[in-house]
Amino acid sequence: MTPPPSVYAGGANVIAVLILLAEFGMFRQALLRDQVRLYAGQSILIAALAVLVGAVRHLPELYALAAVTVLLKAVAIPLVLRRLLRETEPDHPLDAGHDIAGSGGLGLASTVLIGIAVAAFGFFSAKALPVSGGGAPVTALSVSLSVVLVAFVLMIHRRDVASQAIGLFSLENGISLAALVVAASLPLILEVALSFDLLLAVVVFGLLIRLHHGRAETLSTTDLTGLRG
Repeated sequence: MTPPPSVYAGGANVIAVLILLAEFGMFRQALLRDQVRLYAGQSILIAALAVLVGAVRHLPELYALAAVTVLLKAVAIPLVLRRLLRETEPDHPLDAGHDIAGSGGLGLASTVLIGIAVAAFGFFSAKALPVSGGGAPVTALSVSLSVVLVAFVLMIHRRDVASQAIGLFSLENGISLAALVVAASLPLILEVALSFDLLLAVVVFGLLIRLHHGRAETLSTTDLTGLRG
């Protein structure tokens, strides 16, 4: 008989699945502020997994990784996004709502089905990879690939620049999750390196949000299809 998973493996896998569910939750949100909250919650789950792996594998540098993740991804980036959303919604200065319920290229049900199919493809494809590590359970690697692929679907599905930015940021969370599996002793170095790219992406998307809203008075990218050759 197959032995039951340990408490550590079970806890790590549950956190990884919650990270994937948070990604799916971004599809259902009709307001941008709720997407930002889900991204912050997803980042906190990444930090919690880093703490769990650090405690079990005796890797104290992962505590620093968790602190950096919380400060940057769960606090700083959501604050920047909320400020940008408030600036682009002057009629509601206290609460950046931005209804994006109709910004998807497909219906919600169709998009969720596509997301499930893509997540299943990533999950089972990762099992064929000859990857092993001393960090989080290998099952979390399968989930991390699913998170990356579903984030791609989110970026393609939503036709507003803010949701596309959140999709890119959550894709980086999937990469962080994979790093905890493949090289538990290196994620701090990888996170510091990726943080520069992430901060650059925040600056670029911040400029895009301001410039696009300033010219089109909307965050929707639908009208940009007219620029195709």
